[in-house]
Amino acid sequence: MKVSVVAPVTDGITADPEWMVGFARHLELCGFESIVVAEHTVLVTRYDSVYPYDKSGRVGMASDCPIPDPLEMLAFLAGQTNRLGLATGVLVLPNHHPVVLAKRAATVDVLSGGRLRLCVGVGWLREEVEACGADFDSRGRRADEQLAVLRALWADRPEGVSHHGEFFSFDDVMSYPKPIAAEHLPVHIGGHSRAAARRAGRLGDGFQPLGVAGPELAALLALMRAEAAAAGRDPEALEVSLGHLVTKIDADRAGGLVEQGADRIVLGMPPTADIEQAKDMLSACAQRLSLPS
Repeated sequence: MKVSVVAPVTDGITADPEWMVGFARHLELCGFESIVVAEHTVLVTRYDSVYPYDKSGRVGMASDCPIPDPLEMLAFLAGQTNRLGLATGVLVLPNHHPVVLAKRAATVDVLSGGRLRLCVGVGWLREEVEACGADFDSRGRRADEQLAVLRALWADRPEGVSHHGEFFSFDDVMSYPKPIAAEHLPVHIGGHSRAAARRAGRLGDGFQPLGVAGPELAALLALMRAEAAAAGRDPEALEVSLGHLVTKIDADRAGGLVEQGADRIVLGMPPTADIEQAKDMLSACAQRLSLPS
């Protein structure tokens, strides 16, 4: 079982380099598989969008909360760790031009020795997506095309890459360096919707439906696998990442997630700005799960 931990965001400490280095190094020491960092390119002071992961419909952080760019953060942490996996969760795909994103992701992957995993989504905050220049209502079609562009630019094509789609168009371009796994750099799809499940089955290497459980989760996973099979892909090759909390997970609960289909558990941290308290939580969690140190 792979166990990841999301870097805490709401206390504003993810922009503190000393804090984040201590956190990432302790994850590695404890045997966690990877660190996951979130993205919001911008937050807004007023919004009509509904946050889908809280009953209030509001995101639980101030609009001036420091949220570093995830790839820049992972590049920084790559130089401070040796084997810890580096993951986005979730990178808001419509905020990024895929040609630029292909180069940035490949660079982090190569310089970290192949440790990058992208988990991408289409975003929920209309105001953020529109501030970044994308149309919110067409972001699903845009994401499908972005994923195709990323794979093409990561592949080894000596003749260059040309693409003419609804949103992006270019001819005969070359993008180097390539990721360690080339076009197979893992890209997981984050989200809780049927559209996300279908996209994971057709185009992703995995699915991260955090916040979903029970019959709803089973239905999404069945849909993902059906879409994969229909696309001629192996449904069993797709990884499933399910969520829990650092302070509540134990071996029995982890086993329950495995029974629901989890290949990876992605753990959220309680809010804390105290690095020693965070380390104590992580150490206790790793001990409960018998992680290999």
